[in-house]
Amino acid sequence: MDFRKWEPIYESILKDMGFNREDDERAALILSDMLRNKKTDPDLADISRLRGLIEGNAIIVCGNAPVLREDLELIDPDNFVIIAADGATAVLVAEDIIPDIIVTDLDGDVHSEIVANQRGALMVVHAHGDNIDKLEKYVPEFIRIIGSTQSEPLDNVFNFGGFSDGDRCVYLADEFGASGITLLGFDLDDETVDPVKKKKLEWARYLITQIIP
Repeated sequence: MDFRKWEPIYESILKDMGFNREDDERAALILSDMLRNKKTDPDLADISRLRGLIEGNAIIVCGNAPVLREDLELIDPDNFVIIAADGATAVLVAEDIIPDIIVTDLDGDVHSEIVANQRGALMVVHAHGDNIDKLEKYVPEFIRIIGSTQSEPLDNVFNFGGFSDGDRCVYLADEFGASGITLLGFDLDDETVDPVKKKKLEWARYLITQIIP
């Protein structure tokens, strides 16, 4: 992702959501420092591992809408690389499906993410202004971890594009050359959510349609 192309979108999201860029940048720096302190392999994962998993492969991106379990009945998970958006991990683990990649800002069922990580899932852990406490609590629990940010990237914290967990999964798959991207467990028209979540879903729809018309 060319950050200079992403930056105007990011600034529009910040303005619409009332978020603070400085908070995002501070979180990214904290995550960066935490990752530097993870000294032993396999604590860290090189982004080449993301390319190896994704490039040229058919990708399923799993969101955490209630329809996920029903959607999973339509596919054979062995035929796809599976990227889970945060809370979707708990559903997958309950179905005995270990995602290949988990994209998370740590506001879902982190215990399920730790279990999946221990069983082989690669973690893409996202830093933003509202989750510094969760980064400090949970990052030490993970192995095979890559850091991400929605603000300007650092040398070890990357910006692959996207804003919320689900659309960041889509941007990740696109960034590393997926042959196709299929969405399961997405409900961008959910009318039961609060106003903040509704705005996030609106942004998710816009961002996803830039990748999957």
